[in-house]
Order: sequence, then structure tokens, then C-alpha cells
Amino acid sequence: MQIDKTMIIGDILDMDQSTAPFFLEMGMHCLGCPSARGESLEDACAVHGVNADEMVEKINRHLASK
Repeated sequence: MQIDKTMIIGDILDMDQSTAPFFLEMGMHCLGCPSARGESLEDACAVHGVNADEMVEKINRHLASK
């Protein structure tokens, strides 16, 4: 299973809850709130000053190692 930066954060979390620490690490501390869950990974990264491509790579590496 792989993600891309256009995916919705809630969908990523529903797919694999072990991805939550990656979002917390970038400053998204309200993962349960509707606005955070409904945002694309790319949009969330832009708001939090994180490179979306690097975040996708980190999460996909994590998912591949499971």
C-alpha cells in the first residue's frame, strides 16, 4: 500500500493508524478534528511548512517496512 500527496489525511489514517506519528511530528496535533482529517496531505504540509514529497517518501517507507 502506498500514499500520494493528493490523498486526504483521514483516508491515510483510516488505511493505517500507525501513520499518525508522522502527522504529529509535523505539528498536526488535532488529527481527530474534521478539518484536519478532510485536508489533503499536500495542503497540510503547505500549512505546516513541510515538504510534501519528503513526507510522502517517509510515510511510504514506513508502510513498506510493515
